[in-house]
Amino acid sequence: MTERLIIFDTTLRDGEQSPGASMTREEKLRIAKQLERLRVDVIEAGFPAASNGDFEAVRAIANTIKDSTVAGLCRANDRDISRGVEALKGAKAWRVHTFIATSPLHMEKKLRMTPEQVLEQARLAVRFARNNCEDVEFSPEDGSRSEVAFLCRVLEAVIKEGARTINIADTVGYAVPQQFGEFIRTLRERIPNSDKAVWSVHCHNDLGMAVANSLAGVMIGGARQVECTVNGLGERAGNTSLEEVVMAVRTRRDFFGLETRIDTAQIVPASRLVSQITGFVVQPNKAIVGANAFAHASGIHQDGVLKARQTYEIMQAEDVGWTTNKIVLGKLSGRNAFRQRLKELGIELESEEALNAAFQKFKDLADKKAEIFDEDLNALVSDEAVTAATERWRLVHMSQASGMGEQPHATVVLGEGGVERKAESRGDGPVDATFKAIESIARSGADLLLYSVNAVTQGTESQGEVTVRLARGGRIVNGVGADTDIVVASAKAYVNALNKLASEVERVNPQLQTTP
Repeated sequence: MTERLIIFDTTLRDGEQSPGASMTREEKLRIAKQLERLRVDVIEAGFPAASNGDFEAVRAIANTIKDSTVAGLCRANDRDISRGVEALKGAKAWRVHTFIATSPLHMEKKLRMTPEQVLEQARLAVRFARNNCEDVEFSPEDGSRSEVAFLCRVLEAVIKEGARTINIADTVGYAVPQQFGEFIRTLRERIPNSDKAVWSVHCHNDLGMAVANSLAGVMIGGARQVECTVNGLGERAGNTSLEEVVMAVRTRRDFFGLETRIDTAQIVPASRLVSQITGFVVQPNKAIVGANAFAHASGIHQDGVLKARQTYEIMQAEDVGWTTNKIVLGKLSGRNAFRQRLKELGIELESEEALNAAFQKFKDLADKKAEIFDEDLNALVSDEAVTAATERWRLVHMSQASGMGEQPHATVVLGEGGVERKAESRGDGPVDATFKAIESIARSGADLLLYSVNAVTQGTESQGEVTVRLARGGRIVNGVGADTDIVVASAKAYVNALNKLASEVERVNPQLQTTP
């Protein structure tokens, strides 16, 4: 019998710890729905005790998702766990994931606790969690640098208290595959009750070995759960890439002898959505989901693929969702066709009013470009979700002029409540002039950390999708805007970021939290 590998996605929690990747409740909910379509086993929705915003996001996801287990991360204390239980208890299936550091370095320098104190806190935390939730997972933070004898004592104790999943975290990406796999195997062999729990791995990519370490933990160590993120998103160099693990196991089923329940055709849509919301563009040569992942430039390769695809392709592009980028609609298409295509793309709008607003934007876009692609629809609906959110500022009008030998000039009109404010400014370029004009009205005092432009589709008619990252007072937010005019898209993105800075529901920068 082929064994099952559990896919635990932590894009919404650990992935969000990437600087600038903090998401709103609505953005998290959109990604969670896509992860459910992807059929991941467990969705780690966030860190409920981190902020009221994250608590509400976790609760919204727990109350919405039906086909995946929803997990929340909690430090090993009663307050965090109680907060997690409160956020999660509305879910059809839910899990409390609690953790504490176990390496000598972390216990001494960070926790300032003795090993015996850590052991007791881990044991009591799992007992408290188990009394409130049937499904409890325990992670020893910095587990890969922990002493085997002490870690065995901790893990034996938490399994005895009711932990059903034991997750070994390579928190700083220090492990190497053979050593990590053998480390997990040693733990399982030395702990008397190790068979009472599912063993899991959580690896970071600091040395570029997160996927390799995770798969070694599976094949050598006997782990049957992998914690990962879409696009490998995560703090520092990122986490284990979900798409790489899933497709490695599927493509090399002969070697791994494992299967997942993932609907692989949803991988690329998930990748695009996460990239779009976080502003982290996927590099073209990224395995599975990069734009060049199935491209062949070499003449020899092209000739081979034309004769027989398997000569140079070990996977089919269609299997992971590379079936979009086709013309789907035009300016003569009606509302029903638009609604149906959104449904096929897995896009759900909250109300008939939201559909009507998105449809009008679609018509406006169709007047600007003759061919509308699936990527255009995703960008359009994302832009609509952005503007539909509670907002302080609204872009009413803008214009700009630039030319060789002339200093660019921009005029911007912003709406605030029922009042419209106008400003003009010059700058080093049209985007700079536009941003300065916006700032002269908003006076946000924010620092611009990132300005990124990505073409939604190919060709000069393509929409430009702009990401603006702003920071103020320890908070980092992304703003996204799309338009066939790059400067207009830039203005939309900047205003969107300003609205997020003004929003009370946005969470504090998650980098301030310490987690596995």
